[in-house]
Amino acid sequence: MFREFRIGFIANLPLAASVGAYGSVLGVLASQKGIGWGELLLMNLSIFAGSAQFVMVEMWMPPLPIVEITLAVLVINFRYLLIGASLRPVFHGTSLGHKFAMMHLVADENWAVTMAAHHRGEASTGFLFGGGVCILSAWCSGTMLGHGFGAVIRDPEAYALDFAFIAVFTALAVSLWRGKKDIAPWLAAIVFAVAGEKLLPGKWYILVGGIGGALVSACQHKEENNES
Repeated sequence: MFREFRIGFIANLPLAASVGAYGSVLGVLASQKGIGWGELLLMNLSIFAGSAQFVMVEMWMPPLPIVEITLAVLVINFRYLLIGASLRPVFHGTSLGHKFAMMHLVADENWAVTMAAHHRGEASTGFLFGGGVCILSAWCSGTMLGHGFGAVIRDPEAYALDFAFIAVFTALAVSLWRGKKDIAPWLAAIVFAVAGEKLLPGKWYILVGGIGGALVSACQHKEENNES
């Protein structure tokens, strides 16, 4: 278990720097919103979802809209239903409690690295856990550092810190590319997401895009099985 943990931790280190960088942007924004470092740390440990936390901080204003924030975070994190389903082969043979414990530390980054390892036959829950600890450590370090500099850095975009968020997800997408068979699901996800962003309020387009791409991929897989 420790060996798998160590391999997973090391495999996620290249992404950790970018995670820390865009985490610092969240820290700056949180500081400017008057969120204390303790509240931010608690948010990191209990939620551990970058995009959802950005939305929370954006909506953070007195009186605190608790219901609206909860719904927004719920919608954004619906994608973890799809992520959890994709990890089923990795969790095969483990208990429900083990799955719940591991899933709390699943982020987009270590999920992508774990899936890439799974395609090579090298993934395990220990690998996933090690990656989660690596990403969580980088995320907490970045947000706390950004919070400390919040009074100094008024415009994160001036230092290109906001680009780190785009860069890391571009790198994740490239690592998951498996060739021509991914073209249709990826295009479908893009079309569904763009349509959802135009037609639906809030962040529902994230879930719509994910489900659209997953359905196309499932149809492809079914056709391949029928042909074989």
